[in-house]
Amino acid sequence: MAKEVSNSEPVVIGEEIDHVRLITLNKPRHLNVISSEVVALLAEYLEKWEKDEQVALILIKGAGRAFSAGGDLKMFYEGRKSKDSCVEVIYRMYWLCYHIHTYKKTQVALAQGITMGGGASLVVPMKFSVVTEKTVFATPEASIGFHVDCSFSYIHSHLPGHLGEYLALTGARLNGKELVAAGLATHFVPSEKLPELEKCLISLNSGDENAVKATIEEFSLPVQLDEDSVLNKKPIIDECFSKDTVAEIIKSFEEEANKEGNGWIGPVLKGLKRSSPTGLKITLKSIREGRKQTLPECLKKEFRLTMNILRTIISADVYEGIRALTIDKDNAPKWDPPVLDQVDDEKVDLVFQPFKEELELKVPELEQCRWEGKYENSAYAN
Repeated sequence: MAKEVSNSEPVVIGEEIDHVRLITLNKPRHLNVISSEVVALLAEYLEKWEKDEQVALILIKGAGRAFSAGGDLKMFYEGRKSKDSCVEVIYRMYWLCYHIHTYKKTQVALAQGITMGGGASLVVPMKFSVVTEKTVFATPEASIGFHVDCSFSYIHSHLPGHLGEYLALTGARLNGKELVAAGLATHFVPSEKLPELEKCLISLNSGDENAVKATIEEFSLPVQLDEDSVLNKKPIIDECFSKDTVAEIIKSFEEEANKEGNGWIGPVLKGLKRSSPTGLKITLKSIREGRKQTLPECLKKEFRLTMNILRTIISADVYEGIRALTIDKDNAPKWDPPVLDQVDDEKVDLVFQPFKEELELKVPELEQCRWEGKYENSAYAN
């Protein structure tokens, strides 16, 4: 049984062990959801350790049965009536995502259990990401009227074929073996071996990538996909999810569902049709744009989308989706508009519009300014 965290315990624990630093996401009772405090502590640790010449290796794990279930949805819901109440955590998280992708020290994520949304953004970009048979990955944001964020419009758009559109629109879950096969994780290690691997990495006391890789490979197993894995259905996924619009994707998927041997499509299609039409359209456009965008461009775009969606510029679906999923838990959201053909493409374009320069996310691309652009120096903090 996971140890419950009292209010006095930090939500992120940072341990310093000679040349190794160990981060533990420490809200097991709440599946290590990412709050404002979590983001602030992660950024503080990572900046300090990147600049510290004594630090060679960073490990990150989650306490309890989850790595991280992603963003704190209740925080967004509770702030719905106050303008931009969540801007600080959003700004800080996307700014942090850039630094995780471009971090200068060797990082290893030990991702056991639920690893979803923003939680997965602390795993996938790492130099080494270790998953187990208990790992469950998903980016289900579109289904609740949101969009894939925390750099996943960049990550998903760069996956082979149209797997990214599939994962983003359906919120489909992948297991540990599938994550490695898809290139979203580097190594598969049986869960019972994870504590020993952690000890060996700490004992290694080095950030040498070849040495770290060799240590992980002592514990890792070759990946063989289960026969019914969705990754074995890539020809169908590429055919359907390459279509130009969400409506065409669904129509194509329906046609495939009627063919013999495609029983797996039914439940996925049902979930797709129950999702927010607005969330689906925004998400598809974001992924398609991501194919042509750099990481900084994707993060700036995601910041605009998140701010505009939470401001209900074109729809309040995100709050209705959170209500149905986590507040009332009736799983009966009433979308507005309720169907795809009522979601105006010109309105969708509105949430993608650039902000005034001073209101954009500041991604510090120049090396000498690497840790600048923080929230506290932004127009939002003043």
